[in-house]
Amino acid sequence: MQARPSILIVDDDPVHLRIYGWIVEAAGYRALPAQVRFSGVDLPEEPADLVLLDYRLGRQAKAAEIAKLIRARLPDAPVIVLSESLMLPEDVAPLVQGFVRKGDPAKLVETLHKLLPPSLRTNAEVVPDADEQRIPTPDLP
Repeated sequence: MQARPSILIVDDDPVHLRIYGWIVEAAGYRALPAQVRFSGVDLPEEPADLVLLDYRLGRQAKAAEIAKLIRARLPDAPVIVLSESLMLPEDVAPLVQGFVRKGDPAKLVETLHKLLPPSLRTNAEVVPDADEQRIPTPDLP
């Protein structure tokens, strides 16, 4: 059995790490959380296939600095910035391949599928839940 593709999630908020981890796992990927702290961020030794990077990291760090660190460590992994902004912030634009507004899990999963090579994409679909919000759901046996 082939290992599930892994998605590195970089955020300063442990609640956001859990929420995005759930979305990633529900879409059939493996979540690798990395919390940004005042002392920096400890990226896992394990390579990731794609990176989700929160733009607003408080006073701990700037997203552009973390993106440069990720680029040096994982040069082939696409990076998606998560932000409340309407547009991709200019300071990280040259360092990333995707942008998703926070609060849109369907768009997040769609962007994951778009940026991962076809051999790493899961068959998860995005379907509406009872409240008509869209959430990712994995294929069931």
